[in-house]
Amino acid sequence: MSKLKRSVLYWVLLSPLIILTLFPFAVMLVTALKPTEEMLSSSWWPSRPVWGNFVTMYTETAFGPALANSLIVSLVTTVLTVLVAIPAAYALSRYRFAARGAFRQFLLISQMLSPIVLVFGLFRLLVELGSRLGFQLIDSLTGVTFIYIAFNLAFAVWMLQSYFSTIPKDLEEAAWIEGASPFATLVKVFLPLALPAMAVTAIFTFINAWNEYVIALTMLRKQEAYTLPLQVVNLVAGRYTVEWNYVMAAALAATIPIAILFTWLQRYLMRGLALGAVK
Repeated sequence: MSKLKRSVLYWVLLSPLIILTLFPFAVMLVTALKPTEEMLSSSWWPSRPVWGNFVTMYTETAFGPALANSLIVSLVTTVLTVLVAIPAAYALSRYRFAARGAFRQFLLISQMLSPIVLVFGLFRLLVELGSRLGFQLIDSLTGVTFIYIAFNLAFAVWMLQSYFSTIPKDLEEAAWIEGASPFATLVKVFLPLALPAMAVTAIFTFINAWNEYVIALTMLRKQEAYTLPLQVVNLVAGRYTVEWNYVMAAALAATIPIAILFTWLQRYLMRGLALGAVK
């Protein structure tokens, strides 16, 4: 079978999965382009696509500030989580110490805890901590960011240490022989080899922070501090009439940063997944 025929066959076999995956996005796009008077009509495609729905949604539903809040929270959470997780994961993968196995099991068990179980205690903790520090952590993106870091840190350490263990220690020892310090070896030799692992961890951490709803709903009560999940739900909840064209436009626009991140880090993502499969 020629290469062209094989490619066509693969695309035919994958087409049902592609259609199933893209169908929700097609529904969101078509609904977002419908005029308000056609929202309840039985027709699939709008009589006239209204691209202005995206502009109206952005200007009249506080989508812009919510987008900025989500970007700030997600980016800060991702960067700080990965920076803190790298030395912890490196220590777990390279050094042997007492209770190392117990600590790894603790990281795994901590992933079983749902934020819903801890949300009331976290609320009281932020109130008490804010009163002691002299500034308010409730209705603050700073408080939400620190909670997101705490919830994602165990996952990031677990992911990174499993990848770090696949990197041969001989490479570090060769750098030590050449006179490099342990820190220089970590930065110049080890971390470049671990870029796929860090990219995979960063993607999942960003997605977790971007999509999180329960903690944000509990900690953020002022609309100017809302993140995107809260703002999108706010377009539906507590209303007599729901403007679904604006809701779908907001939901579709909220997926764009994730799509950009995946496109940017795709090569590292594939290398990271392959590395984990080899292990």
